[in-house]
Amino acid sequence: MLSSAQRWVRRNRTPIAIGVGVLGAGYAVTQYVMAKINDARERMSSDRIAKENLRRRFEQNQEDCTYTVLALLPTATGNVISALNTEQITYEIQQIKSSARSLKGIQTTSPPSIADTTLTEDDSKSTISVPVDVGMPFTSDGTSQELAPPRPRKTKRQLWDDLTISAITRSFTLIYTLALLTMLTRVQLNLLGRRSYLSSVVALATGSQQATISLENNDDDSPNPHGSDFDTNRKYLTFSWWLLNKGWVDVMHRVESSVRTVFGSLSPRDLVTFDRVSQLTAEVRKLIEGSSSNNNKGSDWLSFLLPPKDKEDEVLRQSGVLDDAGLSPEDGAQPSPAALRRLLDETADLIESPAFSHVLTLVLNSGFSLLVDKKLATEAFEFSLDEAPTTVATTTSLKRTRAILLPKILSVLTRQAHVIGNGNTPNEYLQEMETVRDLEAFSAVVYSSNWENEMKDEGLMESAVYVKSEDTQSQSTQVDSSVIIVEPQATTSLEGAWERATVGEKKS
Repeated sequence: MLSSAQRWVRRNRTPIAIGVGVLGAGYAVTQYVMAKINDARERMSSDRIAKENLRRRFEQNQEDCTYTVLALLPTATGNVISALNTEQITYEIQQIKSSARSLKGIQTTSPPSIADTTLTEDDSKSTISVPVDVGMPFTSDGTSQELAPPRPRKTKRQLWDDLTISAITRSFTLIYTLALLTMLTRVQLNLLGRRSYLSSVVALATGSQQATISLENNDDDSPNPHGSDFDTNRKYLTFSWWLLNKGWVDVMHRVESSVRTVFGSLSPRDLVTFDRVSQLTAEVRKLIEGSSSNNNKGSDWLSFLLPPKDKEDEVLRQSGVLDDAGLSPEDGAQPSPAALRRLLDETADLIESPAFSHVLTLVLNSGFSLLVDKKLATEAFEFSLDEAPTTVATTTSLKRTRAILLPKILSVLTRQAHVIGNGNTPNEYLQEMETVRDLEAFSAVVYSSNWENEMKDEGLMESAVYVKSEDTQSQSTQVDSSVIIVEPQATTSLEGAWERATVGEKKS
């Protein structure tokens, strides 16, 4: 039996050897395929986790932008309302009206509002002045003190002209300031958010962090200097001081000049239709922003948002940052650190980009639409919500025949100024502006572009992260319905990233 088995093996040794070889090769191939499948599964799982963390970090960043705007807005609002004190002009007009009624023997229980105050022929000749004591005041040491010159008297018509310009300019200035503050904050926090994210990526690649990129910001605890420069970040964020304390003045002057040109001929006795108000508002915006996308003043926004280089240290001193670092205002101009210089230069480039001007126009459209097409339409012209137009573009096609007195419009604008500048949540105008989809797309472009230059400028080791080109050519970030494609060869081009963002929106 044994000998017969041996003979059979000798006769079939070649097929047996082939079979064993095939089985061994099959086993090896199976193990290799299974290993590759497991590796691919792990990579896919890691990619999903990384993309989800990136999405969560980005969304959290945008929420931070909203709360930052609300925290900063009251500073600008206080400055604008103080400079354009519409309520004080209204009070002076009411004082003239009350004095005139008192002379006629008419008793009033409360001063009239703007909407209830009318202008008569006699009112145009009425004047008002601040009472001045004819006696010569003396100081505590017995010396005389020169009186301040009395305020020039103004007729009620002159006060009404001042009120018209003040009420319109104030509400429009606050809309522009809110929109500019929103755009600036998005740029600043998304640039810093990008630095923080790259810091986490580098820390993960070098093994100094946990296996996932966490949502929490652990930059201060990271030994990697990238993104953890608290002093640089703090100095960079304080540059919003320029818009809140200086830039808004230039915004106000531009708005006031345009408002005087367009609304200056109106009289408080004029009857104005809704279409007329919308048309005049559009004319004011054309004077401020430019008549077309090819002839706009987008580059001028930079002077409102960032100081010139010779004023940068003044901003840091005024905000108290240099004092905290042990430097006094007498120390003279200090050179900006390289990291801060790069952030400011990139911010300036973003502000001067066509994408910034485009998105800012859309944000302003939403703000003015809420003010004119909803607030004025429903509160001044008493349209129902169904009748009120939703966009400025549809306004001109609506034949609105009802006309109201200008004071009623000014009354609504005066109240809305406080709503626009409200620093509490919710702020209706900020909410409306943040519904603009292109604002989210622009934020994603800022967050995801220029990564390679950021890595090089920060002096990170090129060997810290090695990503094969075939693994990164399809890298993408999904933000709601806007898809931002980030390719290594194009990450340094904002215009290229913005084109891909807008194309992704149209396809979605």
